[in-house]
Amino acid sequence: MGETPTVLTPDGRDLGYTEVGNPDGPLVLHNHGGPSSRLEARLFARFAAKYKLRFVGVDRPGIGRSSPQKERTFAGWADDLTIVADALGYREFGVTGWSEGGPWALAAAAYIDPRRLRHVSSIAGASYGTFGDNSAAQYLSKIDAMGGTLALRFTPGFRLMYKSLGLTAKHYRKTYFSQLDKAVNSYDQEIARRPDVESDFYEATVECFAQGSDGLVRDAIPLYRRWAFDVTTIERKVHLWQGLDDLLVPDPINKAVADRMPGAVWHPVDGAGHFVAIGAGDDIFAIAADELGA
Repeated sequence: MGETPTVLTPDGRDLGYTEVGNPDGPLVLHNHGGPSSRLEARLFARFAAKYKLRFVGVDRPGIGRSSPQKERTFAGWADDLTIVADALGYREFGVTGWSEGGPWALAAAAYIDPRRLRHVSSIAGASYGTFGDNSAAQYLSKIDAMGGTLALRFTPGFRLMYKSLGLTAKHYRKTYFSQLDKAVNSYDQEIARRPDVESDFYEATVECFAQGSDGLVRDAIPLYRRWAFDVTTIERKVHLWQGLDDLLVPDPINKAVADRMPGAVWHPVDGAGHFVAIGAGDDIFAIAADELGA
């Protein structure tokens, strides 16, 4: 994949990133899903180019090419995003987050000055601990329900779960996609099996485990615990995109967030699944471009 550009944080960590789109356009920092990595940005390259955005995927700590960080916090990641924006030369920017990246995008909305953060989109966000430990438990898919229980009650089991996932992704590509097919609807299957999407999605997934599975474990646990920020106090505009046939993150999870967050703009997509981020990419990026003045 060649040399990965990085940004150095004040505490000496590297944050690896990948960018697509217009290098001179308004900046959007993307929060990847899990298991995924900065390479997820490639899935959105055509949208970024079409809407003239500089779209930058950033590895979270311990994932891909970003340095590990023992204590993960939502506020700390919001600080990291502003550090990346500063390093790239931007005062104003936007953020997006897909799946497990969604809560980190919402954290940016909670912690970053809205005069700097001009656009926020959470797409099929893993909003599991928004209103308390595993508050979305009744709606979770079987695999995420098990993950939530392990994350909160038996961390060694949670680590083993993700270690197994990493081994499958790295060494058994067909098995990994077979398992994905069984977990999603036909909308997602069609998108995931497009040659360009399948290749980029797979590489982003494998890169997640470049340093092992510990980074993903530390990244996922805060999603299930009661969040340290209160979405009911977020008054700035935040776009919430949701496929109404999402089998991985069912729509009631994020509809509850939209109903209780004053600044929420709810974007339900009929028939769409978890890959609504790609399927509705034109609409998502058009709004981001408009709000960022592209």
